[in-house]
Amino acid sequence: MSIYDYKVKDTQGNEVPMEQYKGKVLLIVNTATGCGFTPQYEGMQKLYENYKEEGFEILDFPCNQFGNQAPGTNDDIVNFCTLKYHTTFQTFGKIDVNGEKEDPLYTFLKGNKSGILGSKIKWNFTKFLVGRNGNVIARYAPTDKPEKIEKDIKNLLK
Repeated sequence: MSIYDYKVKDTQGNEVPMEQYKGKVLLIVNTATGCGFTPQYEGMQKLYENYKEEGFEILDFPCNQFGNQAPGTNDDIVNFCTLKYHTTFQTFGKIDVNGEKEDPLYTFLKGNKSGILGSKIKWNFTKFLVGRNGNVIARYAPTDKPEKIEKDIKNLLK
């Protein structure tokens, strides 16, 4: 299976085929609106603005599994992100990234780039960088700010 074989749900519950992102560089992030790392939305938006024309996409997956830090509805989360951080990248419906109800996309991501961080997602704002061919290139910890991974994104966009 490849990343393009999966489907995810948008904030309205509609299926979105990952295939529509074929040929793009992706940063896939599990997020939360009430987390100490939430200000990373600002850095993520800057990356998106700087590189979207070159084929870069950020896929935002809110997750409420860590300290109940993504409360509210999908619409509440989208409104918060667009009003406070002016995000324009795609936000999807809330998902689980671990456990019995884990989204299959995250099972795939974790299985392909667990590295030293282990396969379990430990907190919000864990990031996966996916190349244009759909391969998982890197996994970044929640403490890795978006600015820190800009160089890796630029290299993949070349």
